[in-house]
Amino acid sequence: MPKPDLSDLQRALDQAGPGSSDFDLHPDIALPAGRVLKPAGVLMAVDVTQDEPQIILTKRAAHLKNHPGQIAFPGGRQDDGDTDATDAALREAEEEIGLPRSQVKVIGTLEPHETVTRYSVVSTVGLVAAPFDERPEPGEVSEIFRVPLSHVLDLRNFQTEGRMWQGHRRMYYTVPYGPYYIWGATARILHTLAERIAS
Repeated sequence: MPKPDLSDLQRALDQAGPGSSDFDLHPDIALPAGRVLKPAGVLMAVDVTQDEPQIILTKRAAHLKNHPGQIAFPGGRQDDGDTDATDAALREAEEEIGLPRSQVKVIGTLEPHETVTRYSVVSTVGLVAAPFDERPEPGEVSEIFRVPLSHVLDLRNFQTEGRMWQGHRRMYYTVPYGPYYIWGATARILHTLAERIAS
């Protein structure tokens, strides 16, 4: 796949589309009506300081109770003091990886993604045009790394896999890169963006 044009990225974000969920690969599952989802925001930070744009991702600390060692965007639950999910994503990115919000040019958001843990996650896409002092928050992040944007926008790099979860086989997207096994909600959100680019 050729190097992505940032105008294509903007075009994809400007498209209206349906939300996504961790249950997308299970059309037989009926989600309960009236369920209450907790608002959250993640930052899909696109580093444009190199020749090829890169997505900044984190590896969660191994000691965490939820999702230890998994690959994730910087982000988290929306707090009472946050104005919206984008505000939450920018705050969390500064806390988790040391990325100042002043260095992020927000260019759009994706529709919410519903997780199996009952979060409604809004993904904010922002461009990072200057280097910053990367500081992984030791309580949450064990590593900060980058993946070429072209890799995660190429639908051929995605696979579907499955594992047992609460007595059922749960299917999910993966988009591995080198030693990094990107799966679950992170891969599903990236797959949504890749579909938009391809359409």
